[in-house]
Amino acid sequence: MRRRAAGAAGGGVTAMACDLLLTGATVVLPGAAEPTPCDIAVEGGRIAALLAPGTEVPAREVVSLNGLVVLPGAIDAHLHLGHAKDISRPRVPADADRETAAAAAGGITCFIPYLMATEPFDTILGDVIAVTAAGARIDFGYHPIISTEEQLGEVEACIRDWGAPSFKIFMNNRGGEGKRLGLPDIDDGFLLRLCEAAAAHGGMVCPHPETIEMAWVMRERVMRADPQGAGGLASWNATRPPFVEADAVQRAAYVARITGAPLYVVHTSSAEALDAALRQRAAGTRVFVETCPHYLTHDVTWPGGMIGKINPPLREATDREALWRGLLDGSIDTVATDHVHRDITSKDGDIWSASPGCPGMETMLPVLLSEGHAKRGLSLARIAALTATNPARAMGLAHAKGAIVPGMDADFAIVDPAARWTVTRESVVSSAGYSIYEGWELTGRVIHTLVRGRFVMRDGAFDDSAVGIGQYVRRRLRHGARA
Repeated sequence: MRRRAAGAAGGGVTAMACDLLLTGATVVLPGAAEPTPCDIAVEGGRIAALLAPGTEVPAREVVSLNGLVVLPGAIDAHLHLGHAKDISRPRVPADADRETAAAAAGGITCFIPYLMATEPFDTILGDVIAVTAAGARIDFGYHPIISTEEQLGEVEACIRDWGAPSFKIFMNNRGGEGKRLGLPDIDDGFLLRLCEAAAAHGGMVCPHPETIEMAWVMRERVMRADPQGAGGLASWNATRPPFVEADAVQRAAYVARITGAPLYVVHTSSAEALDAALRQRAAGTRVFVETCPHYLTHDVTWPGGMIGKINPPLREATDREALWRGLLDGSIDTVATDHVHRDITSKDGDIWSASPGCPGMETMLPVLLSEGHAKRGLSLARIAALTATNPARAMGLAHAKGAIVPGMDADFAIVDPAARWTVTRESVVSSAGYSIYEGWELTGRVIHTLVRGRFVMRDGAFDDSAVGIGQYVRRRLRHGARA
């Protein structure tokens, strides 16, 4: 990467001055089908101007990007940030340090973890934000997970006082199912009241969609036939098959439409669930659909065994292809990671006892570049929409993030779409310490990541002086229409 002193080229300098001038790249701009050659001026952490290539501007630093592609920084709207094997919340700044470094490696410049607790949010949210900010290299928000009556009563305050307008609900927490996460049972009446509260105060509901009573029936049958879990990922899928997911999607979306609440369907894993969401969208529900990279790349035939235990499960190859079609045709709105940073020992045992979830932030953009852009023709503009513009619109961040436009935060993922590299366990940044992509050769890599105009990763190396620059971003939903 070449740097030159401001004004070194001499002559033709405009009256504008800036902190940073990025030159020599093509830039994914809103509304453009292909990346556009232009230079980017950054001042005060925001995009000051988009300039014709070679425009002379006095700047404190000028960085030549030598033909790389600038994408808007990715926004991961679904992850779990905790401490060691506890994924409920970060406890020390180092928790945020490690995982935000992993995020930056994947071109993620802002993320929104789920905050899981039974305490009132008013008593813990301030501390959680402070701990996260002390270690964060990127900006962040939080989704409260609503699971108690007292928390249900805090919906308005979360939106008004904390700028946290998106609320997760585990529809499967019945009959003691939530004990593993320390959460109490709820029911559809609780879902109804959460949707009503969200609609009344400008919020949105993010359901984990599973009709657990049907899953219990399937689980009992499968475990009776395969008590040792020899069937691996196929057995796990059979205990929570796609119809269990699809039924809950259609139920949650119908309740959301009746109450007037927008719905954000997390981690869509199957063709049936996607179809259910699209039917409800056609019926008038404001429904956003998210999927995750692992559902696009892995299925029940993957030989990684318990490492691939995720909830919802990895599905069949036909489901994978249906999700790719949804990305290509626009019916899926966002891609997020559902990142879980429990280490590899959480996968000990058989398929029934291993912990679900996998890390994924540092491979999010590379996987889409490789498996989507290079192999399936998914355009860079569509990748920018799926990972930045649409999450910003859905989650109330579009006032500051999600697009490369003057006045917006200077959040950039600067990539080499042609770079070929292999994922190794030794290269994993997350405290999980492993990746489901180990041994994969990918085409497309994040080279630099900037948050509000500051390099947090440069030439693939982290700047540890960036620890603690991350800021909590208050969000406000403005859903006139689907992203």
